Amino acid sequence: MVVVFVLVGLVALALLVGVHRYVWRRLVGDTTAEGSRARRAGTVAVWVLPLLSVGAFAGTRAGLPLPVQRAFAWPGYLWLAVLLYLTLALLVGEAVRPLLRWALARRASRAAAESPAAAAPGAGATGAATDTEPATAATPAPATAVGTVATTAPQPEGGRRPGAALETLADPGAASEAAEKPQAPAKPEAAAGPETSRPPVPSAVADPSRRLFVARAVGGAAALAGLGTVGYGTYGVMRGPRVKRITVPLAKLPRAAHGFRIAVVSDIHLGPILGRAHTRRIVDTINSTSPDLVAVVGDLVDGTVADLGTAAEPLAGLESRHGSYFVTGNHEYFSGAAEWVDHVRELGLHPLENARVEIAGFDLAGVNDVAGESEGQGPDFVAALGDRDRARTSVLLAHQPIVIDDAVAHGVDLQLSGHTHGGQLWPGNYLAELANPTVAGLERYGDTQLYVSRGAGAWGPPVRVGAPSDITVVELAAMRA
Repeated sequence: MVVVFVLVGLVALALLVGVHRYVWRRLVGDTTAEGSRARRAGTVAVWVLPLLSVGAFAGTRAGLPLPVQRAFAWPGYLWLAVLLYLTLALLVGEAVRPLLRWALARRASRAAAESPAAAAPGAGATGAATDTEPATAATPAPATAVGTVATTAPQPEGGRRPGAALETLADPGAASEAAEKPQAPAKPEAAAGPETSRPPVPSAVADPSRRLFVARAVGGAAALAGLGTVGYGTYGVMRGPRVKRITVPLAKLPRAAHGFRIAVVSDIHLGPILGRAHTRRIVDTINSTSPDLVAVVGDLVDGTVADLGTAAEPLAGLESRHGSYFVTGNHEYFSGAAEWVDHVRELGLHPLENARVEIAGFDLAGVNDVAGESEGQGPDFVAALGDRDRARTSVLLAHQPIVIDDAVAHGVDLQLSGHTHGGQLWPGNYLAELANPTVAGLERYGDTQLYVSRGAGAWGPPVRVGAPSDITVVELAAMRA
């Protein structure tokens, strides 16, 4: 097992280095001059930011002081999100690059084809003479005036060498032969005047400039897309979750419990980034729905009670007719689950540790998270559900959706879970689908329905893309009169 973890770690490290190298190449190496200040700054940023990301993860696990964790967390975690969307945008840019180069090369070729005709004196659509050149300059001189041509024309015509006029004077026969022989059309260069007055003709020499323009255009667009996506996703998390409402019909629910509303909140993830203000936003949102019961379905924190106890205190203000209930998530077992269970109890929540209570016509049960198995505190469905009356409706709180098979086996009518974050960062939802039966929303497994919340916070980067945070009000509906 240790060997597997080491191999996975090495593969992840190699992938991380390769991605950073690729991003550096496209955003820095291809767009800046060697030795320039911009290249040096870009190189430092690309290799220092991942060290901050490592520090953000290590700081939480090592229990560094919260201010130190926060100093690493903001830039380190945000860089991971930026890196993801920069890489995706640059990969899209790989398809755009050749098209942009082709369009620029075609434009340059068209300009090259048009510029000689435009530069030649007297050359136009109708061959009209210019203001600075006699109209007769474009036509060959008559053979009878060879002497005159030789003395007045400074430039050779038709490709003739400079001494050709004198040879014609010495040999009248040659003059007659030259008059009868068709003359080759004058080259544009001959009519263009001195060498310095000719316009530049695009050639392969201009290709590096086109490559630099394409690199900067694609890199700039990728940077705007990546930063814009992360900025919007960060705003969504810091703004707080929105309320989602669903109705779940249950066959055995008594008519007296019809319309019972459970506010489900999961994955709050209090930590170095999301703190007391985040908890207050969540409590205010839940209270605004006037629920009958509040269910906090795990992953409340990423840190110890000593660091984050005050951040969780607003939970004491939760309001509902039948109280607030809590079950552990896997992150509680990284943060001292026993202490957190005691702390939330002090705040007025009721922990359900493999236990069950009767609520207004149905059974509400809760099981510990599977991560607790390492401490001998894993889920125990027999303790929570084994001796109950199966004629009654049962609602189960379980952090991870993967325990749905146990819920089905024990006759649970509705399981409420979180854990997945809905994938949090697209395309992470596709990876979440590989590890979870349901990533978000309501699905049926036999006679059991499973609802998975996307969660109210964020783990790692405080960013959500394609998976907005939510607090779900689940309304139970009786199916029998």
